[in-house]
Amino acid sequence: MHPTIQPFFDPATWTVTYVVYQRERAECVIIDSVLDYDPKAGRTSTESADKVIAFVREHTLHVEWILETHAHADHLSAAPYLKHHLGGRIAIGKNIRHVQGVFKAIFNLEPEFRLDGSQFDHLFEEDETFAIGGLTGKAIHVPGHTPADMAYQIGDAVFVGDTLFMPDVGTARCDFPGGDAHALYRSIRKLLDLPGGTRLFMCHDYPPEGRGPAWETTVSAQRERNIHVHDGVSEAQFVAMRKARDATLAMPTLILPSVQVNIRAGELPPPEANGMRYLKIPLNAV
Repeated sequence: MHPTIQPFFDPATWTVTYVVYQRERAECVIIDSVLDYDPKAGRTSTESADKVIAFVREHTLHVEWILETHAHADHLSAAPYLKHHLGGRIAIGKNIRHVQGVFKAIFNLEPEFRLDGSQFDHLFEEDETFAIGGLTGKAIHVPGHTPADMAYQIGDAVFVGDTLFMPDVGTARCDFPGGDAHALYRSIRKLLDLPGGTRLFMCHDYPPEGRGPAWETTVSAQRERNIHVHDGVSEAQFVAMRKARDATLAMPTLILPSVQVNIRAGELPPPEANGMRYLKIPLNAV
């Protein structure tokens, strides 16, 4: 199977959202959507999501699934907004429950916030398959960046989330709560054991100077040229590199607003007594 893939690149967060479908069929899936957020004003907007909606409607597609590869730390999810306008089921890996437990404590969320993943319509098991019309998807558990990361294989394409970046950028950080460089190495090797021609689609690109944004590569290209994890790099070498590099990285600009929204499947916190919704900024906690 060779699905048709339409990317939408958001330059504000360097995120790529995908609409995946099969020509001559109406069914589609949306992966890693973006709700625009202005951290200075504390305002959300839907320009990025509206582009996805326009494309889906223009091509008379029917949304079956709205997938999250993980609870993102660099952008807010637009999944509920897309579901409201287009339908579909919001899904993520079952280990989101662990991430919810960690961040409920950090943000001291309301007692009613449940730690069972029930905010999502579906929680994927490891290697669970799902249908998108005539296409078959497979959920692949790839922990390391977070405990809940999933990659989604649809035909000859794999949407890797933050597990891998383009070969000249490398791999995801592992210093968030629950991150594990050993687990990330093994997850990456699982992906790189796929056939060499398998298409890999990144969730983000942070291009080096002189290169424009890019988001598609192959297993072979990653094995040959990934600056962090090409063939020949041992687990011990990778872990040492990852730990040293992560120690130098600043936190993502939107990590605090993003995580507390994304563990809710993209829903904003409930309104308080005055009718307003608030995001929390825990001090000296992350």
